[in-house]
Amino acid sequence: MKTFCGRANPTTGSMEWFEEGEDYDYHQEIARSRYADMLHDKDRNVKYYQGIRAAVSRVKERGEKAIVLDIGTGTGLLSMMAASAGADFCYAIEVFKPMANAAVKIVEKNGFSDKIKVINKHSTEVTVGPDGDMQCRANILVTELFDTELIGEGALPTYEHAHKYLVQEGCEAVPHRATVYVQLVESRRMWSWKKLFPVHIEAEDGEKILIPPSEMENCPGLPSVCDIQLNQMPSNDFSILSDVVTMFSVDFSKPVQSASTYYRVQLEPVRSGKAQIVLSWWDIDMDPSGMINCTMAPYWVKPTSALQWRDHWMQCVYFLPREEPVLQGEKLYLTACRDEYSVWYNLHKAREGENEAGEEEHKADVRVESPVCRCRAHLLWNRPRFGELNDPNRTHQYIKSLRKVLKTDSVCLCISDGSLLPVLAHYLGAKQVRCMQPSRIDLYHPHKLWQAFFKANHLEDKIKIIEARPELLKPSHLEDKKISVLVGEPFFTTSLLPWHNLYFWYARTAVSAHLASNVTVLPQSASLHMMIVEFQDLWRIRSPCGTCEGFDVQTMDDMIKDSLNFRESKEAEPHPLWEYPCKSLSDPQEVLTFDFTRAVPQHCLSTEGSVTLLRKGKSHGAVLWMEYHLAADISVSTGLMRLSDEKGNCEWNPHCKQAVYFFSSVIESEIQSDPTAVTYAINFDTKTGEIAMDFKL
Repeated sequence: MKTFCGRANPTTGSMEWFEEGEDYDYHQEIARSRYADMLHDKDRNVKYYQGIRAAVSRVKERGEKAIVLDIGTGTGLLSMMAASAGADFCYAIEVFKPMANAAVKIVEKNGFSDKIKVINKHSTEVTVGPDGDMQCRANILVTELFDTELIGEGALPTYEHAHKYLVQEGCEAVPHRATVYVQLVESRRMWSWKKLFPVHIEAEDGEKILIPPSEMENCPGLPSVCDIQLNQMPSNDFSILSDVVTMFSVDFSKPVQSASTYYRVQLEPVRSGKAQIVLSWWDIDMDPSGMINCTMAPYWVKPTSALQWRDHWMQCVYFLPREEPVLQGEKLYLTACRDEYSVWYNLHKAREGENEAGEEEHKADVRVESPVCRCRAHLLWNRPRFGELNDPNRTHQYIKSLRKVLKTDSVCLCISDGSLLPVLAHYLGAKQVRCMQPSRIDLYHPHKLWQAFFKANHLEDKIKIIEARPELLKPSHLEDKKISVLVGEPFFTTSLLPWHNLYFWYARTAVSAHLASNVTVLPQSASLHMMIVEFQDLWRIRSPCGTCEGFDVQTMDDMIKDSLNFRESKEAEPHPLWEYPCKSLSDPQEVLTFDFTRAVPQHCLSTEGSVTLLRKGKSHGAVLWMEYHLAADISVSTGLMRLSDEKGNCEWNPHCKQAVYFFSSVIESEIQSDPTAVTYAINFDTKTGEIAMDFKL
């Protein structure tokens, strides 16, 4: 069966329709999954195996049969661990049909078909009884239902249902418990992901300060967690204000409540500062004694232990509703509120005479309702975008460039989503400024945000928002004037890969009839750059596993490979490489250029060449990024900022995702008289806005 799928092309801006096979969705799901990452997580796998062995032993010591319920079995790995540990029978539940089919094959291949029954259902639909999916309730509950926030994948309602209907009272559980830890910090860098800072502009008539509207200043933002590889955050980017404290624990061997609730702990700052951020992570005890422990603690908490890299469980950054000045030694209360799927935090200072016994008085203070963005900025901008807008060095590059091109009679049109460029252009002397935000014209009503922004800075009558797409621009929108300066960062909220922001070029082409003959376009051009790298760890998400803890999971490898070959293997994927260290094996190379002073050509832009590997290492893939050339000697990079040393360590733009093209096979290069080269062919189809690439090692 074929299905017509519609999507907005992020580069050209046009609506496109494709005929897709019925398998398309699940191929995408598998190709982009983190199954390989989990199977490569040695620490997780070893601890689960130890915990399962111990649970089976405890049940057997009581003279009972060990009946295991494995919810979210995936490959069937945990069920096979249980069967090999001596479990009498395992019920392995997997709701995703292709995955359940793979689990059946893997279980059979490893010789456990008589001990493991794979059930392709959601656990809440599983029946128990002589004619049910399970003959009887289980006495061992094994699950891996956790995300970085612990509860974001619905672990709590799943456990709640399982205890009511699928497992015996007093069952063993692996993991036995989870504990969530928090630490209060001050961090300008992380706080810049939540709110907009004032922008200072040196104009002809003195310094101007662009301030955000009060509704943005006081907005709690969104409840969604910011999950990152906190181990890549340098220690000089945050100041620790409190010790690590336990926020709450969940005992999975007892009935679990998923209803919304809150937890409160007392804190005493270890130093004075501005409380802005709650850092959080969890650990799981695989056994009741806590001897078998798997932790997500970051590097400064467990400095002596070797850190296990993993991408399926990271650490959490939570933003307090507002910045709170705190003093060393004063008494504070931190409250964690949660619903079934998410957590959010509040901080308040202890009132005079308040102690733990007085907590009941403050139940009314605790709002368990999830925070809602009312300023619209958090709906329009994601966290990296806030960071980008707050980057003073980047803003300075645009100010420098605008100074070079703006005149007192300039008619300026800005095409970018949620950009500060129109305000910069006005303050730097443009006579008339108009702006278009094409990606989100019908979504979240961004013009209301900008009306509030302009009002806060007394610019209501200075900058006009054109609520139309570029191809629908009319002379009346411009008061019958021609555009003398066309600007863009460019940034569009629909962009996923670096070259998707080339939509600016298509928008520039669409407004060609409205451009003055001597128009200045900023940026004047863009270029696509590429470099061959060796990843420290990111390669694991695409690396076959073969065997995992002695079990053959080749079927899973083949399934991922088939889904990648379905389409994704010839595509790059976006990753924020500041979180994923890599070493350059080649010099960076410019491979394509795009001239914004001219309209998009009808013909494709193609290039072929080779890049020499200069350093010893494993070629895991190519990284690609865009650079925008604002003026003759001013450029901004969305990728490589600098090669930091002779070893090839890279510093990446922290506000953007770079494109990673993983090679299907890895070669190890040696430094020798005849160095290895990688050949490439890259084609930009100007009709579809898509880039196809091929690499040969």
